[in-house]
Amino acid sequence: MKVNIYYGGRGVLDDPTLYVLNKMEDVLHELRVSVERINIYEHKNEITTLPQTLKEADGIILGTTVEWLGIGGYMQQFLDSCWLYGDKEKIKTTYMQPIVMSTTYGEREGELTLANAWEFLGGLPCPGLCGYVEDLVTFEMNEDYNLIIEKKAENLYRTISQKQKSLPTSNQAVKQSVLRTPQMELTPQESEQLSKYVSDDTYVKKQKEDIEELASMFKDMLGKKSEEADDTFIKDFSEHFVPQKGFSAKYLFIIEGKKKPLFVDVAEEELDIHYGQEDGIDVFAKLTPEVLEGIVAGRMTFQRAFMTGEMTAKGNFKTLRMLDNLFAF
Repeated sequence: MKVNIYYGGRGVLDDPTLYVLNKMEDVLHELRVSVERINIYEHKNEITTLPQTLKEADGIILGTTVEWLGIGGYMQQFLDSCWLYGDKEKIKTTYMQPIVMSTTYGEREGELTLANAWEFLGGLPCPGLCGYVEDLVTFEMNEDYNLIIEKKAENLYRTISQKQKSLPTSNQAVKQSVLRTPQMELTPQESEQLSKYVSDDTYVKKQKEDIEELASMFKDMLGKKSEEADDTFIKDFSEHFVPQKGFSAKYLFIIEGKKKPLFVDVAEEELDIHYGQEDGIDVFAKLTPEVLEGIVAGRMTFQRAFMTGEMTAKGNFKTLRMLDNLFAF
């Protein structure tokens, strides 16, 4: 059994929620449960990727602190990401226990918010725990409070292991009849943001090295006298060019089987297109002649080719998206 703990507070030392989560984690370890703690504030730049961590969990704990109003921004962003990008089929079988402690008013409302959110997502909520803490030391020294916390951890373990059922709720009915998760056509930039590699500095560095290596390789190829001129696709691009006011960009298409890459330079109403290596490229794209033929024939768009993996690209993804506007195939 595996339980993930998602902490949505700020991580301050006197946060009572941290004390409660630590106690619960100790109990779960004693019950031989695999526990993974995820502090959302440590992943604030890649919160959209966190729903992927739900896939291996049998149950989760959502813990946050009410410091002045509501469950806090980090936890809200995480729930938003679960709604937009989470695997709803996995969430349907995942139990969730809300833990909300407060240093002001509103712990009950916070617990209810987490429970309602998880039901709207289609998940299985468990009875949670909420409380007001005025003095953390006094709270920690109270054995009755510690016993309550331990019992809540045991109840979560029992609920997951026995796969306990609950009566249907109106939240679930509303979700099925009214609410719909939007079926989004993700842009290349959004897909990059959701990539599990986006926050990996080593991966990003390797990508930059690959771009430099590709550029160097084609510069060397240009020095060979055996290269032959080729005007394939140049006419197609020229005839379907749609100028975009105020937009300029340089594209380099690396086409498999071609000795030279296809260079496309757009400067508002002017278009320069030829085979050869150039500097200052905004977007590098790699694809097969068959895929490019499908694009110029109107059977596929640049964005669709990128989304399906038939074309790979590196560089400014906002600029990549403009290709379908610049060339109306």
